Amino acid sequence: MEAASFDLFKSFAGELEPEILQEKFLKALLKLQNVHRGSIWIKRDNSYHCIEALGSEQERIKGVSISTRHSSIVGWVIENQQMAVSDPRNDDRHFKDLEENLRVKSSLILCFPLFLKDRSVYGAVQIIDTTPDKHLINLDKEYLEHLQNLVDIGSMALGNAVLYREKMEEAESLKTALKEYQEGAPIIGQSRVLAEVMALVKSYAASDFHVLITGESGTGKELVAEQLHHTGLRRGMPFLVQNCSSIPETLLESELFGYKKGAFSGAVRDKKGLFEAADGGTVFLDEIGDMPMNIQASILRVLQNNEVKPLGSTSVIHVDVRIISATHRDIKKMVAENTFRQDLFYRLAVLPIDLPPLRNRREDVPLLIKHFLAREAAKAKVPPKRVGAVAMRRLTAWSWPGNIRELENLIKYLTVVTDDDTIDPDAIPLNFDRGSANGRGDEFPVFPTSSPVDGAQTPGIDFGDYTWLEVERAYALYLLERNAWNVTWAARDSGLNRSTFASRMRRLGLKKKRR
Repeated sequence: MEAASFDLFKSFAGELEPEILQEKFLKALLKLQNVHRGSIWIKRDNSYHCIEALGSEQERIKGVSISTRHSSIVGWVIENQQMAVSDPRNDDRHFKDLEENLRVKSSLILCFPLFLKDRSVYGAVQIIDTTPDKHLINLDKEYLEHLQNLVDIGSMALGNAVLYREKMEEAESLKTALKEYQEGAPIIGQSRVLAEVMALVKSYAASDFHVLITGESGTGKELVAEQLHHTGLRRGMPFLVQNCSSIPETLLESELFGYKKGAFSGAVRDKKGLFEAADGGTVFLDEIGDMPMNIQASILRVLQNNEVKPLGSTSVIHVDVRIISATHRDIKKMVAENTFRQDLFYRLAVLPIDLPPLRNRREDVPLLIKHFLAREAAKAKVPPKRVGAVAMRRLTAWSWPGNIRELENLIKYLTVVTDDDTIDPDAIPLNFDRGSANGRGDEFPVFPTSSPVDGAQTPGIDFGDYTWLEVERAYALYLLERNAWNVTWAARDSGLNRSTFASRMRRLGLKKKRR
């Protein structure tokens, strides 16, 4: 029997998958003691965490954590580094809350420490008798010594597997961090308006109040939310994201709050909602302005009572999350029109941030272009391209209706289509550089291109019924927008001297708008 037992436990040495090994290990111990309940615990920071449980109601035990502040058999064994035999009904060390909701209680607990090769203790294994007369567990001294030797062999194998998994996860984490560094989009800029935003972000990160981020699409609202979380009080805890406009209403509700098995057709198992999964961390609700009114009421309950109620459940779950929300909509106008709850708005917007559009921080455009060019080059493992002076002026002058996202996509396009090391104006798409359809507003008309008829030579642009004054105004405005309203540059591009161009601006009623 002893030889067979040793062979069984030695076979664990080659297994490096902790989940498989811990189940094999615990099953073998329960079989040797002829009992049906047991559990494996490891110490993590300030708690003892159950990583495996077998027997009736095992799902109520696996995954449970016991704080080191509370007395427990596993805690005593880990801290004292020695075996314990306990009658839980009369032992003050027993953590009775764990079994409060179990139908079958423990009558006798045999608990061994789990050692690493250096004899340091990292956890404990419990073998539990649930019979009323406690007759199943063999407490013979020689048998317990033999069992302790087997536990030592299994615990070292399990410890190696756990350490191996931790090293693999650490390596994967470093790989992910490197990837994020190479491919991520940090908050870049030196403009005054961006500096003001970043000062708010730094201030808000030091608090735990909810934040509402407003701004046009593509201004970097999710990046700001990530910055708030990763530099804030909840860094290291989960940061989970949900776009409220990208999925149907019924699916959004189940994603946020979870559901119980059988709550609806297709709910074959319990599912944690986003708030429960992010407990202790941050939930980022993007496009909160698109959230249906009935779900707004449920979000309000989370904010007021720190609790969620999964679909199909009769009980609530208490959660501790910080909510960062964002929207490109005029949320105050929505409140006035009763399309967004006023009470929810005030709870979400304790700390507001309004992100400026890229057209209001043009001095940041060259920095962003340089960043995106370097990132695309790093992906392709080639030297980064540069943007010529004239092309840079055009890109800086553009109004960027799609903001940073539009700039990023254009740089990807230019990186692919430009064969030379320098990006010149000719590489910039025509539909990008002309016309109100691309974000210049309705201040000047778009002239459609005509087609040759019967081989006859026709102008490249069809001016239709436009007057000479309208064409002249549109052209002057085009030059001014392209040159960021620099009159000297616009005059140079028009072929006129500055004073003549400025005189025509006054005659055409062209004056730069104040932002």
